[in-house]
Amino acid sequence: MRVIIQRVSNAQVSIKNTVKSRIDKGYLILLGIEDDDTDEDILWLCNKIVSLRIFNDDAGLMNLNIKDIDGEILLVSQFTLHAQVKKGNRPSFIKASKPVFAIPIYEKFIHHLEILFGKAIKTGEFGADMQVSLTNDGPVSIFIDSKNKE
Repeated sequence: MRVIIQRVSNAQVSIKNTVKSRIDKGYLILLGIEDDDTDEDILWLCNKIVSLRIFNDDAGLMNLNIKDIDGEILLVSQFTLHAQVKKGNRPSFIKASKPVFAIPIYEKFIHHLEILFGKAIKTGEFGADMQVSLTNDGPVSIFIDSKNKE
């Protein structure tokens, strides 16, 4: 399971020119799921996301987490996070899960993140052609792979 967490001033996802979800200060999270992902990956990653201290305190240091600032979360599925580009110029997405596996994992991820976060998570629409816009605050972007816990 892979995520890109972007600290944002605002973000939104639109489908067919209609805004589906919008947030102000918080995280825009892009989530990629592979067939090896388990409940353990979900639990570890959701805990990491809620605990991650990448918001500035009064001294301008990254010491605050998403709950400390009463932020919001917008979660968008993105299979292209599992692109393989070793051979040729056309990415392979063979590692990305098919919807029959990925959708239940995606829904479990949302549910568990909402429990830890203590409020609703806004989302895109799994498998839809989405337009995502954001104002990256910092910019701050963090990549986390649950299979490579660095």
